[in-house]
Amino acid sequence: MFTSFCYNFQQIYFQKEEGEEVHRLFIVEDDRSIAEAIKEQAETWDMQVRCAEDYRKVLTECVAFDPHLVLLDISLPFFDGYHWCSELRKVSKVPIIFISSASDNMNIIMAMNMGADDFIAKPFDRNVLMAKVHALLRRTYDFSASVTLLEHRGAILNTEDGSFSYNGEQIELTKNEHRILTVLLQNKGKVVSREKLMEALWKTDSFVDENTLTVNVGRLRKKLEAAGLTDYIGTKFGVGYFIQ
Repeated sequence: MFTSFCYNFQQIYFQKEEGEEVHRLFIVEDDRSIAEAIKEQAETWDMQVRCAEDYRKVLTECVAFDPHLVLLDISLPFFDGYHWCSELRKVSKVPIIFISSASDNMNIIMAMNMGADDFIAKPFDRNVLMAKVHALLRRTYDFSASVTLLEHRGAILNTEDGSFSYNGEQIELTKNEHRILTVLLQNKGKVVSREKLMEALWKTDSFVDENTLTVNVGRLRKKLEAAGLTDYIGTKFGVGYFIQ
C-alpha cells in the first residue's frame, strides 16, 4: 500500500510538462550494486542516468555528460570524492550530493566546505534520496540558468562565465578568443568556415576582416600550446578551422 502511494505521488507531483527537459543524473559510486540500484530508481522518475566508468577520468566523463546533478561517494579508487568535488567546482556550479557511510560530522563539514550542496548517509531509502534530488533540482533550476560546459581532451570551457581550464589551471582568454573557441567546440568534429567564425566575432566587434581572424586564431593557438594543448586547433586551408 505504501509503495502504491509513493508511486502515485511520484506520478502526480513530478509529472513533467510537455517539452520539459529530462534531468540528467551522474552517479560516482564504485559499489556497482548501489550505483545500479540508484540508476534503476532514478530512471523510474524519467531521469537520464549515467554511472562513472573510469575513476581516473571522473571530471572528463561528467563534463561530457553535462548532468543537472551529481551523486558522489567519498571513498573511490585513485582519487576520493573530495578531490572530484573540488575539481568540479573549478569549472561548474552543478549541484553535488555526497552519498557515503562515512557520515560523521567531520566528513559532512568537509564535504560542504568543498562545495557540496547536501550529504546523505548510507544506508538510505531510495525514495528519500530521490525526493532530495528533486528538491535540489527544483531549487537550482527553477531560479537560475543552466551552465553549459564544453570539453575536449580534458580542457573545459564554461560558456556562462567565459572561463577555460586545463589540468586544473585557468587559461585567460580574450573576448574574441572565447568566441572562436566556443564556436569550434560547439561544432566539434566539423570544419567551421572562416565566414562563420567572422560572423561570431562580428557580434562583439565593430569590424572583423580576414586578417583579424587569422591573428586571433594564431594568438589562441599560442596560449593553448603554452598550456600543453598542442595541435588543439587544426586548419583546412581555404575553408576554415576545426578542433582536433
